[in-house]
Amino acid sequence: MLWQRGKAYSQDLRGRVFAEADDGLPVGRIATLLRVSVSYVSKVLSRRRRTGQTTPLPQRGHLLPRLAELHDAIRAQVMARPDATLAELRAWLFKTHQVSVSSGLMHKTLAALGLTYKKSRSGRRSRTDPTLPRSASSGVRNSQA
Repeated sequence: MLWQRGKAYSQDLRGRVFAEADDGLPVGRIATLLRVSVSYVSKVLSRRRRTGQTTPLPQRGHLLPRLAELHDAIRAQVMARPDATLAELRAWLFKTHQVSVSSGLMHKTLAALGLTYKKSRSGRRSRTDPTLPRSASSGVRNSQA
């Protein structure tokens, strides 16, 4: 049985663990038979013995994103000013909501909301080199090729 991080094993697997344990199989044999860890079998049986509970508990440790309550405001601001840079959005957030965030958190928040933003201020693309190579006149080979 494949396990994914953050997901509980299915209830039917738990039922099979309980059935095998009720038939008198030791924990190690149950784990081998059902292809799960000994720790899992031990913990499931221990919880049933202590509390009588046979269903998985809700997952813990899930934190809401830090800016979750401001998602609507951020979305509205980006729609109102789609050309704003991350720095400008961070300044707006601090000025209007007194929340200081890093560029990384702002980027992740916009990505989670499916929003895009202006990457940098307007200006020449490259200050040292031209962005496109000079084209050779027709019939003449480019010397750099």
